[in-house]
Amino acid sequence: MTELPARVSLREVGPRDGLQNEDPIPTAAKVDLIEALSATGLRRIEAVSFVHPAAIPQMADADEVWTGVRPRDSVRYSALVPNRRGLQRALAAGFVDLEVVISASDTHNRENIKRGTDESLAGLPELAELAHAGGATLQLIVSTAWGCPYEGEVPVERVLRVVKQGVAAGVDSLAFGDTTGMATPTRVTRLVGEVRAAHPDSPIGLHFHNTRGTGLANVYAALQLGVDDFDAAVAGLGGCPYAPGASGNIATEEVVSMLEDMGVETGVDLEALLEVAGMAEAYVGHPAPSQVLRAGPRWKTVPRPPAD
Repeated sequence: MTELPARVSLREVGPRDGLQNEDPIPTAAKVDLIEALSATGLRRIEAVSFVHPAAIPQMADADEVWTGVRPRDSVRYSALVPNRRGLQRALAAGFVDLEVVISASDTHNRENIKRGTDESLAGLPELAELAHAGGATLQLIVSTAWGCPYEGEVPVERVLRVVKQGVAAGVDSLAFGDTTGMATPTRVTRLVGEVRAAHPDSPIGLHFHNTRGTGLANVYAALQLGVDDFDAAVAGLGGCPYAPGASGNIATEEVVSMLEDMGVETGVDLEALLEVAGMAEAYVGHPAPSQVLRAGPRWKTVPRPPAD
C-alpha cells in the first residue's frame, strides 16, 4: 500500500465559496461563522471575496465582514481577488494570502468574470507583481480543471497551458478546481502527474466538489500521490453561480472524519467542527449535503436494545 502523508493542510472555504451560491446571510452571521471555524483547529480559512457586488451579491459585504472578525494568530486567512481592484482592496484590508481564479474553459471564464481565459492570463503578471509588492502571496486556482458545464471535456493540455503561463507570471502556488464535480480518481492521477512533471517545484492544492459523488474518492487518489493540501467547505456548502448543476464542495467534516480514521492528521476537532456545520446549516436555512453531519462521527453509538 502506498504510504500516505502523515498530515494534510485543509483550507476551509465555507465562508466564501460555501456561501456564494446561497441567499445572502447577515454580515454578523458570516463573522460568527468565521470565528467559530477558527476555533476548531483549522489553520487556513478563505474568509471573503473582493468581487464587484453586482457579480456576486453574496460577497458585497466583504469589507464589513473582515472588519468584524477577530483574527487568531494560529489561522491564516485568505481572500479571493478577481482583478486589480479586488487585489488592492484585499491588500488594504490586510490580507497576505490572495487567490485568483482563471478557468481552463474559455466559456466558463467568460461567464464567471466576463473575460476570456487568455485575457485573464495576460493580466496575471501585474497581479502577481502587485501582490508581492504588497507583501502578499498569490495563488492561481485553475477552475474547470476536469471539465466544464458548457464545453464538456477540458483537455489536460489546456490546463497545462494555463499553468505554464501562471508559473511564468510569478504565482506562488497552484490549485485545481473540480468546478462541477467531473473528476474521477484516474483523471486526478493524470492531471497531478502531468503538472508535477512539467512544474516539479510548484506547490499544488486541490479543490473538489461532490456533485457526482466522487469527492472523497478523489481526495484518496490524490493522497496516494502525496498531495497534502485540500480545500473543503463546512457542511458541504457551495457551488459556482456560473456552473449549472455544480452542487456543494466536499464537506470539511467528511474529509476530517475519513482522514483521521486513516491515520492522517488534520489538526481539526471533529466534534467542534460538526457544531459549526450545524450552525452553517441553520444560517443558510436548508438541509446541508454533509453525510457526517447527519450521521455523526464514526465512534457515535446508540443505546443497545434491551435484552429479552
